Amino acid sequence: MIFVDGRPFSQRDEDLVALLEEPWLMSASESFKAKPERKITAVDSARTHCVYIFQREYATVNPRWGVEMIGMDEATTCVGLVIRNRSDGMISIAHFDSPKVVDAGLSQMLALVSDRSRDVELDVHMIGGFDDAAYKVYDDDESTKRSNGYSLPLCSKIIKSLQISQRKFHMQTVCILGHNTRKDAGGHSCPIVRGFLVETLTGSIQPASFDRSSRCPDEIVRRLRVTVSSGDYRWHGKLLETYDTMRFRFRIAACSWHADWKYHAYSLLQLSDLDILSRCSTSPSAESPDFVENERRVFQYLIDHPDWTEIFPERKPHVFRRIDDGEWIICDQCPKCYTRIRRC
Repeated sequence: MIFVDGRPFSQRDEDLVALLEEPWLMSASESFKAKPERKITAVDSARTHCVYIFQREYATVNPRWGVEMIGMDEATTCVGLVIRNRSDGMISIAHFDSPKVVDAGLSQMLALVSDRSRDVELDVHMIGGFDDAAYKVYDDDESTKRSNGYSLPLCSKIIKSLQISQRKFHMQTVCILGHNTRKDAGGHSCPIVRGFLVETLTGSIQPASFDRSSRCPDEIVRRLRVTVSSGDYRWHGKLLETYDTMRFRFRIAACSWHADWKYHAYSLLQLSDLDILSRCSTSPSAESPDFVENERRVFQYLIDHPDWTEIFPERKPHVFRRIDDGEWIICDQCPKCYTRIRRC
């Protein structure tokens, strides 16, 4: 169930519209957008033991276990969701990119952050998505077209799932859709805020962006998982596992892909930048400047590594731990030693 300013939010068919018109949440959204964007570097990430998540990933952290910051960016039609337990400070964040992963994704997030209790009070921040209705997209069965964009169905699904839940969700920030839309120099709609950072001890949140060196560990492999996970039945309808809360390590779960991806990737690599934007983005005119470069890096990786078992032998995850200088090292899952070391 959703609460706004301490009051239950009544369930209605137009829940999302009514929620966006709540004066208390409108004020909170304006306050959030007014905060300066914090730019995170590798040095910042190492110093604060920051946990970063990519699209379709989630992570849950305990502020008492060394992680000072957790965040994400690169969101256009995607939505970032933050759930924080008021009692113990446990925080889970997710980068949702489709309504199809919302129900299972929320269950994944709540598994640790709420300890299965329905009485726990949970603070929620919802950031991302914009008025992208100009883009034509397909509905779930891909048989008919609609023109309400990608962001609206995703935001509607998240709100509906929170509202029908038995848990108590206190909405703190709802910076989505119209509240997160501006016009660029060319007159195209684009998001105002694409990322955020949460300080785990206080739960405070602010706009943020991350440079490539701070999006570690295993940056290219994690980008690859986003591209190919739709073809791996183990991840259908689920968020990708990323962080081991109990061991304070990144645990990049395995993902498989078909060998034919090599040829598909090669054909995509031959396209112009504009064609890659058109083919690979849900919001071509709103992407960050490095979107195409990152896509090309993923394509090249698929060409160089067509066999997924070379990347994830025996479907074992990539496990990383942080050393004293802040760098990540990958290690075999051996309780006594780390025989295979790679810095990231």
